Amino acid sequence: MRNIKRHDASDIFIHWFNAGCWLVLLVTGLGLIKNEKLNPLGAWLPDGLRALFGGGSAGGAVLLVIHEVVGVLWVLGLLAYLAVNARGARFFLKEIFSVRPGDFLWLIRKMGRMTLGIGGELPPQGYYNMGQKAFAQASVAGGLAIVLSGAVLLLSDKLLPAAATGLIGWAVTLHYLAVGLVFAGLLVHIYMAAISPEEKPGFRSMFTGHVPADYARHHHGLWLETLDSSGSGEKGETGPR
Repeated sequence: MRNIKRHDASDIFIHWFNAGCWLVLLVTGLGLIKNEKLNPLGAWLPDGLRALFGGGSAGGAVLLVIHEVVGVLWVLGLLAYLAVNARGARFFLKEIFSVRPGDFLWLIRKMGRMTLGIGGELPPQGYYNMGQKAFAQASVAGGLAIVLSGAVLLLSDKLLPAAATGLIGWAVTLHYLAVGLVFAGLLVHIYMAAISPEEKPGFRSMFTGHVPADYARHHHGLWLETLDSSGSGEKGETGPR
């Protein structure tokens, strides 16, 4: 039984780097929302985090600095990945925005299987299935909105004049909405990738870089056909298990 290379080392790194940054940004971001009517977790998280970092306004200031520093590091990490593996980034964008007619049928049938236990045979998928494409599309669009709105908020206390209050208000709204959109997709992504038994080989590939050929055949048949027809293929190569 052979293994097929699915992810380069840079792909694996940026995946877990992205996940780590998101975890810190999400926790500190929620900690910065002091209004318990607006914070989905109530008051316990902001109060607890502020107490951890000195309490009161001083703790809030530390939280803000952590949030801003990690946000900047996140953007720099993404830019570094683009510099190191521009080819992989182009492949990723090309794949997630290449939607075939059978992809929508796959999504409908997959949702039917997961929720009602009905559906039918799933149409073959390429390097990403339609569920992964939908999450990736939302992540790219949401990520751009988060970065742009975050940049406005970062500069709001430093460079932007008082007349930019309206722009800052819209940036706050866009920031929250984009985070909510990506987080909703992230919950589904985590379930499908790390919890769903049939996707376990895909999850393990984010550590090893390889998937079993059997898994590729059943879950990404169109991609495997591309590899078989071109030898090693654009993103994969075969090797012993």
